[in-house]
Amino acid sequence: MAQQSIGPAQLVLTASVARRYYLDGRSKLDIAEEFGISRFKVARLLEAGRAAGLVHVEIRHPGNLDVELSAELQSALGLRHAIVVDTLDDDPALLRAQIGRAGGELVSEIVTSDDVLGLGWARSLIAMRDAMTRLAPCPVVQLTGALSRPDIDGSSIELVRDVARLGGGEPYFFYAPMIVPDATTAGVLRRQPDVARCLEKAAVVTTAVVGLGSWDPPYSTVWDAISPAERADLHELGVRADVSGILLAGDGQPVPAPLADRLIGIDAAQLHRIPEVIALAYAAEKAAAVRAAVRGGYVTSLVTHTRLARAILGRS
Repeated sequence: MAQQSIGPAQLVLTASVARRYYLDGRSKLDIAEEFGISRFKVARLLEAGRAAGLVHVEIRHPGNLDVELSAELQSALGLRHAIVVDTLDDDPALLRAQIGRAGGELVSEIVTSDDVLGLGWARSLIAMRDAMTRLAPCPVVQLTGALSRPDIDGSSIELVRDVARLGGGEPYFFYAPMIVPDATTAGVLRRQPDVARCLEKAAVVTTAVVGLGSWDPPYSTVWDAISPAERADLHELGVRADVSGILLAGDGQPVPAPLADRLIGIDAAQLHRIPEVIALAYAAEKAAAVRAAVRGGYVTSLVTHTRLARAILGRS
């Protein structure tokens, strides 16, 4: 667009008005009184200054967030919060670190002392814990057992303890794996005092942070933890995603499956009742899984990265 010509007297007046408005933060009425013009004249001068290229308004943001893509993703999925880390990295460890940092900043920002924070278990949540430096003093509740993996430094108990310690809130945790060999063992563990206490406390969790796995294509710690035969059976039943071990179909509905009876943690109904569920998700392969979790109402906010955000929106 060609810049509009502006005379020297008008240039000085426009620059003076723009400086007072944009840099000094003064109101249009104050500026109008100073220069003896109407506030409508002030508005026209500000508009003319931008049209002439005299004033350039730039919205900048600190850090490495793509604010435009974040806003677009939030609107498209109807999310409460969408945070997109502006990175084209494909290395899972680097993505986890960046998403964990952004997730920790979001949790630190929105959680108050009136909240009860629930934590699932995932590698991205370990990265969040490692990056967090502050939290309001609130209870922190373990929502699931953990999967033992050699590539993860820290258990679900340490995760809850460390995050709670940041704010001085009470940690609620238990010693149990996420997946056990059979439903009988799971039933016994769920009745253990510490496990039962956490699962009861989950009823008052106001904000939860969870991981999210894809089953088609497979990109999930739960998928990794079960046998090939179980994977095939669950895929046949329609499982396409998991949120903290909760198995979901492509339409976001929970899938009744034998594996669900062997999981230690909150169930689909409990997760669905939590007002704010923040998913930390990485890898473009998880696009369909994210859409399923949001469609089913199991995720209300998302922290992700550029490639996955674009894939969710149907872009390459």
